[in-house]
Amino acid sequence: MNWLFLVLAGLLEVGWAVGLKYTEGFTRPLPSVLTVIAMVVGFYLLSLSMREIPLGTAYGIWVGIGAAGAAIAGMVLFKEPVSTLRIASIVLVVAGIVGLKLSSAS
Repeated sequence: MNWLFLVLAGLLEVGWAVGLKYTEGFTRPLPSVLTVIAMVVGFYLLSLSMREIPLGTAYGIWVGIGAAGAAIAGMVLFKEPVSTLRIASIVLVVAGIVGLKLSSAS
């Protein structure tokens, strides 16, 4: 269950990162409220996952999911540049996430 909490927390990190773009500096009420909710729930789920998953593993995976997901979302939603180097970098982040999971005792 802790790993599920961690993955959901990572996905919510992607959600609030994308949401920040839509808030336009927290000037738009609905995107601002949804972004803050995603932040709070994501942090809560991260904290639950850390009951059993080591800090370095949990935080590294959470940040990795957020970074890779935000980069992909930026390319898809905001037409940010897509390049071989960018895709390769995302693959390396995902490889790091898998490595942290495989090396975890939990």
